[in-house]
Amino acid sequence: MQIQFSAHSRGSGNPEETTDSIVPLDPRLRGDERPGHASQRAKPSVAVIIPTFNEAESIAAVVAEIPRTLVDRVIVTDGGSGDGTPARAREAGAEVIAAGRGYGRACLAGAQAADAEIVVFMDGDGADDPAAMAALIGPLANGDCDFVIASRARGRREPGSMAWHQLLAGELIGFLTGLLCGVRYTDMCALRAIRRDALMQLGMREMTYGWNLEMQMRVARLGLRVREVPVDYRRRIGGESKVAGSLSGSLRAGAKILSTFARVALERKR
Repeated sequence: MQIQFSAHSRGSGNPEETTDSIVPLDPRLRGDERPGHASQRAKPSVAVIIPTFNEAESIAAVVAEIPRTLVDRVIVTDGGSGDGTPARAREAGAEVIAAGRGYGRACLAGAQAADAEIVVFMDGDGADDPAAMAALIGPLANGDCDFVIASRARGRREPGSMAWHQLLAGELIGFLTGLLCGVRYTDMCALRAIRRDALMQLGMREMTYGWNLEMQMRVARLGLRVREVPVDYRRRIGGESKVAGSLSGSLRAGAKILSTFARVALERKR
């Protein structure tokens, strides 16, 4: 099983050539029968899901930057912000859902409400570059892939945008996922796109910060066609990261990621 690597849409050069040996989730859905295939529909519906918790300083700018020529719906799933995030998101043109606390819970609530063929996940702090969205959506719209994930490790990072331990964690978990599931990722970036029907078949259970890793592991285990694209990554617009902003936050997130990895890994042996 191999992961495809592609060049960033804003970068130079051609995508690296690879052999795509990852099979689709449902073997009955191949070629022209696959949802979103170019011969079926030139432009599949796309929803962007942004989980938030106290992102009032950045959310309006994030929503405004999303390319609406590619995206049909922008859904902000809020975890109970007390700083006016929902109001600012609505003013910027997004739909808002009260999702309750928990990063994974917010992501799942958005996916359930999206009613789109492709769902894109991104953070609400302004660090993800919406210019990369075409590179994420394109392979899905063409029917070439089932899951496309952004890699900050392979892209250009603004100074101060990522801590060294975040890069190390992504590489380490990616190595372990390669050993266990056959797909080696380089990052656990929140910016990613997936066919909604495939996502709803993954059986996602993690309602906190282990959501991203659980998705990557289940995608690999079920044989979805995966592509990783390098993206530019910026410093957050405002506020403090819930994960990397403090030692306690980093430790809690790290523990949750490790427990998620162990849980999904043990499920494989049942």
